Amino acid sequence: MKKLQEKSRTHSKHPHITNLMYLPALLLFTVFIVYPFLEGIRIAFTNWNGFSQHYDYVGFKNFIYLFQDKNMYTASWNTIIYGFGSTVFQQILGLSYALLLNRMILGRNFARTFVYLPVLIAPVIMGYMWYFMFQYRYGALNDILAVLGMDPVDWLAKGKRAVGLIVFVNTVQFCGISMVIYLAGLQTIPTMYYEASQIDGANAWKQFINITMPLLRPAFITSITLNLIGGLKLFDAIKAMTNGGPGYASHSLSTLIDYTYFRSQSAGYSATMGILLFAMILLFTLIIQKLSARQEVLL
Repeated sequence: MKKLQEKSRTHSKHPHITNLMYLPALLLFTVFIVYPFLEGIRIAFTNWNGFSQHYDYVGFKNFIYLFQDKNMYTASWNTIIYGFGSTVFQQILGLSYALLLNRMILGRNFARTFVYLPVLIAPVIMGYMWYFMFQYRYGALNDILAVLGMDPVDWLAKGKRAVGLIVFVNTVQFCGISMVIYLAGLQTIPTMYYEASQIDGANAWKQFINITMPLLRPAFITSITLNLIGGLKLFDAIKAMTNGGPGYASHSLSTLIDYTYFRSQSAGYSATMGILLFAMILLFTLIIQKLSARQEVLL
């Protein structure tokens, strides 16, 4: 104990020693995050094909083409649907599971594990599992329809339906994260608030609206921010289920970046779309943080 106190005094007298401890993390962040980001910005101003050692700087040509590219608009809209659609359904499911499994019910721990289990599966594996469910030939859903005497359905052949099914798969896989966050939030709410409200005659709905919801606000912000960022970056499930098809109908910006880089061999334009995706995620995250800060002030 004395040694720890002596070390603490040493650090307080010499803060530069403590600051040196940040250097390894700062170095790794610079090498693996800052440098690739800056390099991506540089490549966005080139016509590099991703493989050649020779390329030219083309100024803002890629950025001008970005606003003329119909596929980019489709992918951007899909990215917003994947981000916000998944986030909304994940909050509804996650909060519902948390409210149910916060009670002392039989099999509570098993149910919590069961809901969280898909989070542990690699997204690409989850995508292929659901692809085998939805595929036209030998798909599990069409086998069930055949048993019921119904015609098979090509579930992933239409763009809007494919986008909806991808949102569904992403929601099912990651709603467990929201459940864990809301469970942690619920367990920090003192029971005396509920006991006092019961004495005042409040029913379960009024307790939920006036006690649970306001005190879960930090959990809401954390869960929404994490799920939104994950949804906007969605890649694996799309690659496994539709590969962006039919045509470009279910591409997100992430999969379109991959397609443009490796199939179209246009690394410069691909980097330009990467900057757009970064700006989109940053903008939505800042809006959420701003709105949440304003709500805290109002409270």
